[in-house]
This record gives sequence, structure tokens and C-alpha cells, in this order.
Amino acid sequence: MKNTCVRLNILVFVLGVGWLQHQSTLPEMEWIWLLFLVAVVTGVLGFFQLANQLVISRILLGIFFLLFGFCWAAILAHWRLNDSLPHIWERKAIQVVGVIASVPQESDRGVRFQFDVEQVNTEGAIVPKRIALSWYKVRQLGANQVVLPVVRVGERWQLTVHLKRPHGNQNPHGFDFERWALERNIRATGYVRVSSDNQRLHTMVQRPAYWIAHIREGIQHRFAASLDNQAYVGILQTLATGDQNAIPRDQWIVFTRTGTNHLMAISGLHITMISSLAFAVVYWLWRWNTYLTIRLPARRIAAMAGLIVALAYAVLSGFAIPAQRAFYMLAVVAIVLWVGRQTSVTTVLAWALFGVILLDPWAILAPGFWLSFGAIAVIMLLTVGRIGKIHWLSSWLRIQWAITLGLIPLLLALFQQISLISPVANAIAIPLISLIVVPLTLLATMPVFDFMLPLIHDVLSVLMVILQSLSNLSHTVWQQHSPPVWTIGVAVIGILWMLLPGSLGVGFFSGFPARWLGVIAVLPVFLVKPPQPKTGELWLTVLDVGQGLAVVARTEHHALLFDAGPGFGEIDSGNRIIVPFLRGEGITKLDGMIVSHADSDHSGGARSVLNEIPVRQLWSSLDDKHPVTQMVISKNQCRKGQFWQWDDVHFELLHPLEQDYLNSKRSTNAKSCVLKITSAHGSVLLPADIERRDEQALLARDGDKLRATVLIAPHHGSHTSSTDTFVQKVSPSLAIFPVGYLNRYNHPHEIVTSRYHNSGSQLMRSDKDGAILIRFENNDWVVNSWRKLNQRYWHDN
Repeated sequence: MKNTCVRLNILVFVLGVGWLQHQSTLPEMEWIWLLFLVAVVTGVLGFFQLANQLVISRILLGIFFLLFGFCWAAILAHWRLNDSLPHIWERKAIQVVGVIASVPQESDRGVRFQFDVEQVNTEGAIVPKRIALSWYKVRQLGANQVVLPVVRVGERWQLTVHLKRPHGNQNPHGFDFERWALERNIRATGYVRVSSDNQRLHTMVQRPAYWIAHIREGIQHRFAASLDNQAYVGILQTLATGDQNAIPRDQWIVFTRTGTNHLMAISGLHITMISSLAFAVVYWLWRWNTYLTIRLPARRIAAMAGLIVALAYAVLSGFAIPAQRAFYMLAVVAIVLWVGRQTSVTTVLAWALFGVILLDPWAILAPGFWLSFGAIAVIMLLTVGRIGKIHWLSSWLRIQWAITLGLIPLLLALFQQISLISPVANAIAIPLISLIVVPLTLLATMPVFDFMLPLIHDVLSVLMVILQSLSNLSHTVWQQHSPPVWTIGVAVIGILWMLLPGSLGVGFFSGFPARWLGVIAVLPVFLVKPPQPKTGELWLTVLDVGQGLAVVARTEHHALLFDAGPGFGEIDSGNRIIVPFLRGEGITKLDGMIVSHADSDHSGGARSVLNEIPVRQLWSSLDDKHPVTQMVISKNQCRKGQFWQWDDVHFELLHPLEQDYLNSKRSTNAKSCVLKITSAHGSVLLPADIERRDEQALLARDGDKLRATVLIAPHHGSHTSSTDTFVQKVSPSLAIFPVGYLNRYNHPHEIVTSRYHNSGSQLMRSDKDGAILIRFENNDWVVNSWRKLNQRYWHDN
């Protein structure tokens, strides 16, 4: 009974933390302290009523833990948010002194790292304690080339930096960078400015956190040197130090498609396995000495040894959520063994849950939290309290099947995809990774065992060949829309019902009655689709891709992508923003894709989209040698006069003219595809990056077609576009500026926004509103800002 109360109170505490994390604004401290006082009063009353009024006592204690979780998370949130970069100091040169606090991540462009600020030399400047910096390899300084110096973790530097507040793209089904930065206490981002005052002050600052990071960095460098940058050295670096950035994107794709990406995190399985090995070795050695055994039982000392090894590995790996969960569970088990008491495994899991959330209230929002605790909960449901012995192979297969089945709702909710080949791939990969690769890799972290690295790499290479072959099979990944929240809850209940005793035996429907209801309960997560436009309706989404453009237009049975945002190398707007949005909305193919012109802020993500989503037809102003056009069979150059009709919605290209392609002196902007979409409920004009000359040409030849309900402002609101006559002719009810936060072009220009404002247009911009969602329906149109719809207290406004 006591353990039940403990578990319930911990769950209520976590519920309180989750309650706070879903607030759009953070309560003022006065209200938080008042709630905390109420929590203390209810807690005291609940404790003293424990013996007399059991039900009332439990309710009062539940209120205490709920409010305590809410207040605890709110106090920590206030503490972190108070350490912020003032708006007035954004994009200004600031000289700081501090320490490189993370292992630098190198790329083709430069190096990125976290920086602990110790001193601000610029008078009056206020800088947060931890910032994230990029330092580019080559910068021009007069006639001289300034080359990036080698930087190492733990070094103290004096740097001149340009900073801005953490500000991420806000899109449906997208990654929330601002939450990620808050959880890691990164309170500003920026880059190192070229300056003769940039200098290294000390080679190593002697603090425990920097010692650990320095050890991790040393291991990575030794691995790279020993393996001479062979194909899978990044995987071994990750398994040793937890640095997932070391794994190339193409290898991550293989792990994702085969459902083995969890093995590339320092998982609870790895921590537990290494701890168990340490326990077994110490237990065996200790029992050889009678004197030691009499003084201290072997189980106690072995439990402490296993816990110490687990802590060392968890800290070395960066102490991610799965590692935290495993360590806290092992800590509870070690304490129980030490004091000679017994406890249930569910109580152990509950205390681990409490430890993770207490130290990191934002962990409840991370996918790793749900997947880690979800997997261990499934294993416990399958193994704890079952009667009878089962062969180890049968037990192994049952657990693999149960985890695959049990995590389906979470994987669909978080990533909108599941690997169908996962049980087979994991049955091969888990023994090789956990029993061979990980132990030998950890052994190789000690310099004396460097000679083992080539052998480990050979074993890993064999595994990667197998996983690559499985990944290349057709239909290995199920991808679908983001399921409604209620279907996820129903599916979880259904899967729990199917996994009750008897569900995985010879008779799948044996054991508990009506097990088929579990299967039916899972179906809605696949079958209930997001709402779609009706005939004649047009749904438009202007995605927040930073300084660039990407617009998705949908009719009842068709979808069109207009431009694909900027590219940033392997990770671009296509695979980071557009594809997740399309998948989450249930768009499995594009009937059309328009790449307006060759500038990278409009075409940079196109190749990633084409790699992931079938595209029936491409229109563009690109030449035939462009990489994007070479990927598509059915393609046309944009030309005035091209039009088509989808579900009673009219699409027409107004620019460029055929002769514009013959003039080599015409800029790429001048050849931008201009699209007009017209529905019975309203219209939209997408002019890409045309400028004054082309606006005047459009006015002269198609002035009667330019009026539109919604206008995507030409050239992001540059002063070279949006002339008075053009703005007056289009006369949009809504003008949208697709711009990046604090972009270097200062788009949109103040004069341009004034023109639209004076014409009576409503103004929206992607850096402040996030994705902009417009629906033309019911003889009207409605617009919403995703940043406002999805507002959380950590979002920068």
C-alpha cells in the first residue's frame, strides 16, 4: 500500500510539471509562491490526516504533489529565462571572456561549440552565462585571410561575438529549437566576429565539467586517429561519448529505416549491461576473500561498484535521458540491496521517473523521455508477475515483439513513421552492439587498448552491411499523417490490453477475454486522418523557413509546393521542415512543385523534398543542368499563360515570358515564376523575388489579374520591390513577409511595410508569426499564426 502511494504521488508530481510546460505564459513569481504556500498547507494537512481519514489524506497529498511539481518547474523556468540577452544587445559586437564548454563540432564551414561566459568586457552589455557560438573557418579582414585557429574544450578565450536570442522556426510537426535551447540552458546564439583581440588566454580551465568534456574530446580524437577516419568511426565515437553529431546523415537514415537508431544513443540497455558486468566481476572477486566477505557482503560492494561504473559511463556519454533513467533505477536497486530491503520494479521505475523530472523538468517534452520510459514499461508489463518459466530465446523474441508493438503510438505521434523491419534488424543488431561492440569500445577508451579499434570497426562493418541491405528493401518504413491525440490514448490502451498475460503466447487471443478489442482500439491511429479541404476550397500554408520561401497549397485531392526554402548542407529546409510538415498533414505525394528561381533561399531544400516525396510535375525557371531539374522526368519551364484546374481551384503562371530565358543578362530574380491561385472564396498571388522592372511589366500586361486577397510580398519585402503602383493594384487584404529572424538584409524594409499598411493590408511575417495558415472556405478566408496557436512560455516574441 505504501509503495502504491509513492508511485501515485510521483505520477501526480510529473503531471504538475507537465501542466506547467503547456502554459502559454509563465505565471508571475507572486502567484507561484502563493501556489507553493497552498501546496505546503495541503501537504501538512494530508500528512497529519494519514492515519484517520485515508481517502481525504490521499487527495490532499495528491494536491500537494501536483502543485509542488507545477511550482518547482515554474521556479526553474523563471531562473533560466531571467538569464537572457536583452533585445538591445542583439547583433552588436560584444567582447566576452569565457570557457569553451562543449566538444567543438567541426563542419565544412567552421566549428560550433557552447561557451560559458565568465566576464563581459563591453561596457553596459548583458550576456547570458551560457551561449552557443559558431566560428567560421575563413573570414575576410581587409586584404588578409583570417584562418580559424584550433579550439579545444576547456580553453579560456577572449572573443568578440555577435549574438541573438534563441529563436527557431515554428511550424506544424516541426522541431522546437527554443525549447531545446532552454532545456540545455543555451540563452543566446551567435558567431565569433573577426577581431585582432580574439585570443586564447588559458589552455585548460580546471573544473570537473571541463575535465569530463576534455576526456570525451580526447577519446574522439584518438578514435579518429587510430581508424584514420574510416566509414564508421563516428558510430564508435558516439557509443563511447554519446556525441550523436559524429554520425553522418546517411548512416542515421539507415538506423532510422531499420529501427535501430535507439542503439546509437547511450541507452539504458548499455548502461545496465556495463553495470551488470562490473557487478558480476566485483561479486566474483570479493567472494574469494573470506575476510572481506565477513566484513562486507559481496552483494553490497558489487552493487556499489556497478553503480559507480554506471555513473562513470553515463557522465562520459553526456547523461542523456535514457542514461539518466537507467542510472537512477540502478541507484534505487543498489540502495535497496545495501539496506537489505525489497521493493517492486514499478517503484524503482517511479523513483527513476522522479529523478529525471526533478533535475530536468523539460525532459517531459523530449521524445527520448517517452521512448525510454515507454520501452521499459512495456518490458515490465511483459515480464513482471508472469507465472512459469520461458526459454530465453522465446522470452527475447517476446520482448522484441512487445517493444515494437508497444511503441507504435509514440513513434507515430513523434515521428509519423515506424520501421516495419525493426524486429528483425534489432534481433541482429542488439546482441552485436550490446554484447560485443559497446564493451570493446568502452575498453578502447583507455589508450592501452587502442589496438582493438580496427577489430571493433570490422565487426561494426559487418553489421552495417546487414542493416544497409535491410534498409534498401522496399516498404521497410511505414509513414503516415500525425494521428489525433485521442487516437494515441486509445491505441495505448488497446496495446496494453493485447500485452496482458496470455496475449503473446501460442494463442494470441487466449488469456484475458475479448483481446481482439485491443486490435480494434489501435486502428484509429492509422485510419483517422487530419481534416482536408473540400471541393473549391484552398488551404495555404506559408512555412517558416527563415530567410527564404516555402508555400504549400492544397485543394481537395491535390497538393502543390511553391519553393523549398534555403539549404544548409546535409540538413536543409526540405528534410528539416517541409517533409515533416507534408508527412504530418498526410500529404504522401505532390502533384506539382514550383521552384521559382535558382537562388538558394528558394531552391535549397528542393532536392531533399524530391528524395523523400514523389513529385508528379515540376515547373521552374532553372536551366536543364541544375541539380534539381536533373532529378525530375516530368518538368516544364515556367511561362506566362500556363494554367490548370484542380478541384475547382484555378492555377495560372503570369511570369516569366518565353523571351526572358533568351536574355542571359537577366538576373535569376527577374526570371522568378509568378503564380496566381484563385478560388471561389479568395485568391493568392505568389511573385517570388521579382523586382520593380518585372512588377511594372506585370502591371502593363496582366494588371487585371493581379488583384488578390493574399499576397506573398515580393523579394521578402526588399526596398527593390513592392512599388506603390504594384501594391495599390494588388490591394491585398493580407500581405505576408517570409523573412528570417534578424536577417542580414533587414527585410522587410520599413518603407515597404508602410506602403502595405497605408493601403489597408493586414501584415504578417514568418519570423514573428511562424508558419502562417490560411483557409479559403465558406465564401471567406481565415488566417492563423502557428507561433500564436502553439505559444509556450519559452517562445521568444
